[in-house]
Amino acid sequence: MSTAALVRPGQVLADLLPSTRVRDAVLVTGGAVLTGLAAQIAVPVPGSPVPVTGQTFAALLVGTSLGARRGFLSLALYALAGVVGVPWFAGGGSGAGAPSFGYVLGMLLASLAVGALARRGGDRSVLRTAGTMLVGEAIIYAVGVPYLALATGMSASAAIAAGLTPFLIGDALKAALAMGALPAAWRLARR
Repeated sequence: MSTAALVRPGQVLADLLPSTRVRDAVLVTGGAVLTGLAAQIAVPVPGSPVPVTGQTFAALLVGTSLGARRGFLSLALYALAGVVGVPWFAGGGSGAGAPSFGYVLGMLLASLAVGALARRGGDRSVLRTAGTMLVGEAIIYAVGVPYLALATGMSASAAIAAGLTPFLIGDALKAALAMGALPAAWRLARR
């Protein structure tokens, strides 16, 4: 039976692999590791305690590719390991005290949302993927920016200026990468 015959509505990319508990454990762990590695791509932003990283891109890619449950578990493993001391938050950080930890919490929720949207085909075309990534990014910022304000004592407008505005262009580029990669992966899977 060809892979194209195995592609069904309601699937995410991870569902195309043979289903076992070992597969799920490897995917969840791999997603956490990918997110941790991507977080090491960190570029400081002048005037902001939050760097530009590959972390959000990886987290959204993990959520979309693995689906809501596995994506959430993957990001939960990433967050828990980072809280207990694995140095794989942005720039090799760890712990829950960093002003940017709210973005990690937002990634947990975003993985649920983008994973659920992917099950509904939100990653199978360029436009749908754009919408899925936009929803995920909005959730990350909806948690990360208020957490930044609380953790640093910034006003809401200062937190938006330091924790949202400088990242919009980079996030548009990350979304563009996803808009190309995810639909292309589905096209390959259908062949």
